[in-house]
Amino acid sequence: MARLNTLDAGFLDAEDADPHVSLAVGAVSVLNGPIPDHDQLVAAISDRISAIPRLRQVVRRQPFDLLAPEWVDDPAPDSAHHIRRAALPHPGDDAALFRFTAEAMEPRLDRERPLWQCWIIEGLAEGRWALLMKVHHCIGDGIATMHMLAGLSDGGEGETFVSAIRAAHADTPVAPAPPALTLNPLRWARSAWDTASAVTAAAALTVGGTVQIIDGLLRSGPGSTLNGPVTTMRRYSAVQVPLVDVASVSQAFDVTLNDVALSAITDSFRSALKRRGEVPHHRALRTLVPVSVRSSEAMDRVDNRVSVMLPYLPVDEPDLVEQLHTVHRRMARAKSGGQRQAGSSAVSALNLVPFALASRAIRMLTALPQRGIVTLATNVPGPQHHLRVLGREVVRMLPVPPVALRLRAAVAILSYGEDLFFGITTDFDAFPDVDDLADGIGRALAHLTAVARHPRPGRPALALLDFRTTERSDDNRSAVKGTR
Repeated sequence: MARLNTLDAGFLDAEDADPHVSLAVGAVSVLNGPIPDHDQLVAAISDRISAIPRLRQVVRRQPFDLLAPEWVDDPAPDSAHHIRRAALPHPGDDAALFRFTAEAMEPRLDRERPLWQCWIIEGLAEGRWALLMKVHHCIGDGIATMHMLAGLSDGGEGETFVSAIRAAHADTPVAPAPPALTLNPLRWARSAWDTASAVTAAAALTVGGTVQIIDGLLRSGPGSTLNGPVTTMRRYSAVQVPLVDVASVSQAFDVTLNDVALSAITDSFRSALKRRGEVPHHRALRTLVPVSVRSSEAMDRVDNRVSVMLPYLPVDEPDLVEQLHTVHRRMARAKSGGQRQAGSSAVSALNLVPFALASRAIRMLTALPQRGIVTLATNVPGPQHHLRVLGREVVRMLPVPPVALRLRAAVAILSYGEDLFFGITTDFDAFPDVDDLADGIGRALAHLTAVARHPRPGRPALALLDFRTTERSDDNRSAVKGTR
């Protein structure tokens, strides 16, 4: 028997707090044809699903929530409840695929059964077909879910970009190892001083980050159509960009790949605000950015291990390059300011609170009409090489984030093979222009790539620096490795 940790169960509680949301995450894998025989494909999916314990278990809550929910084996597993088939109307273009994806992600998963669903989608253009995997967020975060879904392919998950990313706590101040036994009082005093200094620095960093997060949650931004109640209906769109282009911008302006992606998202939201007749205020786009705190030893664990940062993305800045530099500075400030450590500490503290109290607190907090945070942007490292399912190549992998907590738009970023995919989920009524939001991300990245390769006079770019001799953060190195 295994129990959900407080963060895992928190996704169930957050879903319960708003009847209009479904906290399932998804991924659409587009494959080259021809589509396999239906029975053969269903049998293959069923066999591979059965090898993943969480996907054959159900959640059982305890009376009065006195204890955390537990995972128990489904007493009557039946893949017919989970694997479904659909066909897109002619011509089977992206617009039709995106409409179907939005509709398939809207309903909540049945909690009386294992919390996953798989759609086999035929009728795509160019003789292609697709698999849409839908998994509840209580099962795992982005990294855990991607490991699990990639494991359903031929030969397992293979090498993923996450293998090159350092554990998120690597640069957190930590106490040194206990001092070795010694009779030298000076050496003992020095070791004790070093330990106390490291603990004090870590505590101060966490307190500072806590203040920033609380401020972000309580301070209301300027009124915006980007934040507010959501309906049960969704829209979805996606855009694909070459990873080598994003890496060239990263190298040229000495920023991380995540900075480049967030900058493109910033510019697209700036355009969205202007389309609505709203002024892109400097506090108009407080963004929830999940951060993995998963250690290298826990990469294969199926659960949630994330913290958060809450930067303001600079939608008030009209120049794309200045946007990029501002994003880089604000993300660096959020990292050094202890927000990630504060979020991780808060989750750890909740695990020490009696579950009944923690569960009620999460439901109460997620039901409050927060107005400080406007959108979500999450970056998930995917497989470095194209996967195959029954011999068919997965040519595209589109992430599908959920919408909740009055955030009417959410963006997921997924690195897969030689490309970076942005998947955008929005509330149906609040964002009829979801395709414009996706196109805006693509245009922003194309502009940054052009500037990186052909810098304007007075603005030098470092595009010709050799990847192998330039020091970069680990998230840059992981993606660059996949583009060589």
